[in-house]
Amino acid sequence: MQDTLRPFEAEVGRVLDIVVNSLYREREIFLRELVSNASDACDRLRYESLSEPELLGEEPELRIRILIDRGQGLLTVRDNGIGMNREDLVANLGTIARSGTARFLEALEREKKSGVELIGQFGVGFYAAFMVADRVVVLSRKAGEERGWIWASDGRSGFSVREAEERPPRGTAVTLHLKEDAKEFLDPARIEAIVRRYSDHITFPILLEVRPKPGDTRTKDHEPRRINSAGALWTRPRSEITEEQYREFYHHVAHAIDDPWLRVHFTAEGTIAYTALLFVPSLRPFDILDPRRRHGVKLYVKRVFITEALESLLPRYLRFVAGVVDSEDLQLNVSRETLQNNAVVARMRRTLVRRLLDALAAEAKAESGDERDGKKKEGEAGDGGAGRRGFLDWWKDFGPVLKEGLIEDAENRERILEIARFRTTAGGWTDLAGYLDRRRPGQKAIYYISGENAEALAGHPQLEEARARGVEVLLLDDPVDEFWLPEVRAFKGVELVSLTRGEVDLSAVPPAEGKEEPPALAEADLERLIARLRQVLGEAVRDVRVSKRLRESAVCLVAEGEGLDMRLERFLVQHGQIGGLSRRILEINPRHALIRRMAEMAAAADGGGEAFAELALLLLDQARIVEGEPLPDPGAFARRLSRFLARVPVAPES
Repeated sequence: MQDTLRPFEAEVGRVLDIVVNSLYREREIFLRELVSNASDACDRLRYESLSEPELLGEEPELRIRILIDRGQGLLTVRDNGIGMNREDLVANLGTIARSGTARFLEALEREKKSGVELIGQFGVGFYAAFMVADRVVVLSRKAGEERGWIWASDGRSGFSVREAEERPPRGTAVTLHLKEDAKEFLDPARIEAIVRRYSDHITFPILLEVRPKPGDTRTKDHEPRRINSAGALWTRPRSEITEEQYREFYHHVAHAIDDPWLRVHFTAEGTIAYTALLFVPSLRPFDILDPRRRHGVKLYVKRVFITEALESLLPRYLRFVAGVVDSEDLQLNVSRETLQNNAVVARMRRTLVRRLLDALAAEAKAESGDERDGKKKEGEAGDGGAGRRGFLDWWKDFGPVLKEGLIEDAENRERILEIARFRTTAGGWTDLAGYLDRRRPGQKAIYYISGENAEALAGHPQLEEARARGVEVLLLDDPVDEFWLPEVRAFKGVELVSLTRGEVDLSAVPPAEGKEEPPALAEADLERLIARLRQVLGEAVRDVRVSKRLRESAVCLVAEGEGLDMRLERFLVQHGQIGGLSRRILEINPRHALIRRMAEMAAAADGGGEAFAELALLLLDQARIVEGEPLPDPGAFARRLSRFLARVPVAPES
């Protein structure tokens, strides 16, 4: 039955255009992508056959075949793996549409970058075939099913899916109708060189077969021959693995086109034995903040693929990691459900996390100019060569995810804190150890302020006293910061203190040079003013008190010492977790000229009357605006401001 042609969405068409014209510097990469997909299909069938051996049927040996048909101008990559039915073809070959096309195009427009710079964050491997083919046909039959299906597309007008007339072999065959300028890929020597370069590590045999032209009697020259070594890369001695082999294995296992930023390759021996080859990417995956995303580490048992993205193997805050772990101790027929609570997996997880964090710490320390703790073990960590990103650049992309570990992983909290980097009022970025080294005399805490934007935070009124005393303040603008801060109260015994919550007293720190304090109001005048403000503002605030954090601004809002931080509370309100914002504490600066003027108004017989009340409400709304909180009545604020400005005398023209 013929399925009607399904048009690609406009966004998918745009992405396909980028893939075909911009994605890879070398078009030969298409073959790596197709062979990698075929290997995954064989891996999945091998695992399924552990519990359902009948799925292997009459073809127990899993393999990949590459068929060259020079006469027809066709190149076919065929596997006898798990195969796909109609639903799988529609879903799996619609990867672009399901994996954030719109977000990719938004990023492309926002960053004004080429597709090459951004597309490594998106899964588009299969569509690389359209770089060399003007038509792609996929014939597939899923293991255990009788019907086969055909998917076809020219990469422009859309795609169709129909049932195959005859029952095809199990697995998937991807046939490329090569473009005229891509006939080089009909050369057997060219295909063999590409496979040896990019796919030699594939653990299944890759066979190359050349279909003879009509009348060609040299049948021996056209017999299938194996063109890969088919050895598990992670089992080889590290000294025998080249950087290029590591890089291409990363491309295979992560389905990525960027180079690995860091790798961790080791073998554990003792009570449990396993080998791990893990990679940290250079480019931030586009869906890294998606709660459904899982890590890309595949679990093998004695070189047999078992499962991928096993949640208990790595914590969620390391979901950007890809690679393999090969155990000698687990049972081959172990179920995924059993693995979730397996003691061996739990022990492997602890070591994997520690090794990854230690490798990241070594990179962070190397960039800061410190000496490494001992010589780096050969092959344990590696880089991407020339032009590799520094640790700070990498942290800017991956740090927000890694900081989730401060909430989830108390065992490794100190390790994560040591490698974490933060924006600071001193300019640039810092680690916490460096912050402690720069503390001012009398400074007893690590001070921070949190908000939506570090640049805006740098000019926040609540920093004024700290700046006047030369106290450095961390500027925290990642959304996750509000959630780990309540869990992490201190670093190396030094408390972390918010400048937006509770009372902050910096009087023990001497003022910076030239920053002496101006005179304050007399105690009696101050008490009268605060009493009058409490009377006017009433239930609009929780309290009014003197500020020890303001120098230049008249007022600011702060939260209770034991309450939620104001930014966290706003976040919870936006997401419907709590009903509304709590009342704030209004702090006043007793040295500010406006506050001194209000103290004079409060001393009058009528307590300043209506003018005082309007000014008090104006200051409260001003503090709300600075804090980024909504005004309860914007219209009333505008009218008060207009009346206040109308009373300001205008200087005569000179």
